[in-house]
Amino acid sequence: MALTLRRIVRLWPTPERTIDSLPMLFKQSILEGIAAGKITLAFRRWKRIAVRKGGTLTTSVGVLRFDAVDEVAPGKISSRDAKQAGFETVAALQESLGPDDERPVYRIVFRCVGEDPRVALRKESNLDEVTLAELRKRLARYDAAASRAWTRESLKLIAKYPGVRAGDLAKRLGVDKDGFKINIRKLKDMGLTESLDIGYRLSPRGTALINASGSRVKETGR
Repeated sequence: MALTLRRIVRLWPTPERTIDSLPMLFKQSILEGIAAGKITLAFRRWKRIAVRKGGTLTTSVGVLRFDAVDEVAPGKISSRDAKQAGFETVAALQESLGPDDERPVYRIVFRCVGEDPRVALRKESNLDEVTLAELRKRLARYDAAASRAWTRESLKLIAKYPGVRAGDLAKRLGVDKDGFKINIRKLKDMGLTESLDIGYRLSPRGTALINASGSRVKETGR
């Protein structure tokens, strides 16, 4: 029984990361505020600190650098803090943190320091054989690290259902939503997918890879 459970846990996502250990996730409205320079703070309730001072995070609006990461008492959060984090009131911010489950709250100060390098990468649709081979090799490593190959299946699903919620896509694959989102971030980092307000779509680079892979299958089958 224990062996069976371990195999299920390893299936999706891969064991090195959980949703709680993702660096940071931002809603689209918050990202827009960051891009406009209006939002420079974030608050998170973490069991373990997921980002460090001096670290960076690539988002759809650019690369963020963390200038400070400090534990803070929720009652010490000011109305100015709330507005700098994109909330109208302290109460709204505190509600976003969820219930007090004994995890500490952290105040994160950040700023944009550059453009998202994945934007240019996503536009690359003229892929030579060397690039295609490198992409396939990296996807193969991701598949090999899991108990179930997932990369090609996920790319094809996103191509077929752009703009569909992550939870609905995960159900179609029969996998956990949080694990699905973690794995799609890996594809996004490769420039193969991009996030929409709801769901995802293939980038020109991802479409080129899928098309090239389809042609390769047909040639092999001849």
